[in-house]
Formats: sequence, C-alpha cells, structure tokens
Amino acid sequence: MDTSALIWQDLTHINKAPIATQLWLNDEKSLTTKLKAKFENFSVQVLLQQKQIPHLHESATINNNDECIVREVELSGNGKVVVFARSIIPITKDTQEILSIGSKPLGEVLFNDPSVKRGNIQFTQTDNIWGRRSVFTIGNTKLLVSEFFMEELYA
Repeated sequence: MDTSALIWQDLTHINKAPIATQLWLNDEKSLTTKLKAKFENFSVQVLLQQKQIPHLHESATINNNDECIVREVELSGNGKVVVFARSIIPITKDTQEILSIGSKPLGEVLFNDPSVKRGNIQFTQTDNIWGRRSVFTIGNTKLLVSEFFMEELYA
C-alpha cells in the first residue's frame, strides 16, 4: 500500500467516515486486543522490517529525519487481511525491545507498558480504505503507528 502522499486530519472531521468505520478510527484502546476479541483466529504477517528513510509526512510527525526501522504488517482475522499497519521506529536505546519482537503484534508491546504515552489520533482515507495514526512516546523517543482498515473488517 502506498502511504507516501496521504493527507491526515484530526478527529474533529471524523464525521466524514461511515459510522462503522468511526468505531475503529476513534477507539483509543489496543487494536490488537479488539481484533483478538472479534476474530477467533488472529495472526500477524510481517511484510517488511528494515532501515529506511520514512516519508516526509512521517518524519515531520515524529521530528526525526534519520533512518528508522520501517515495519509493515498485515493483521488477519479468520484468514482474511483486515488491517495493514505501517510503523516508523527510530533506532534508539528506548526502542531496542520493540525492534526484536518479530511477528508479535506491536500494539501488544505498546499497550502493556504503562510508561508508553499515546498522542492524538489522526485519520485519512484512500479510496474505500480508512486509516488512523498516532505517535507513541517511549522514553525520549517518538514512534509513529499507522493502521489502515480493510473493507473485510466490516463484513
């Protein structure tokens, strides 16, 4: 999925999204927990996890112009891809644990650590796919998590 030219908005404009979509976009709890509750069979497929320069809008959001680990995954429920996620993780001492999680859901790590702080949620739309993103702060490091909800999620 090409996420390089998306336009992100804050949640004050969320009424543009269908109601079923808003329930996912505006939920501040762990997406992993919500998906595990909805689907009997939940899995994570890591598509990419490598050093890259993030897109300009991503770098600006976390105030980091250095190479980061870009992690892209598909989250599946009952054998269907329901979420595509792209995370931008700066390489610092604060993120060493996260960089070694393999196919474990990133949300599980972030939401199980009470010291991790989540920023405001923003949302976007590309065709029929709606997405959200937010900055998580671990120690002195900001990382960006973007999640895109496939239509199969609402089916």
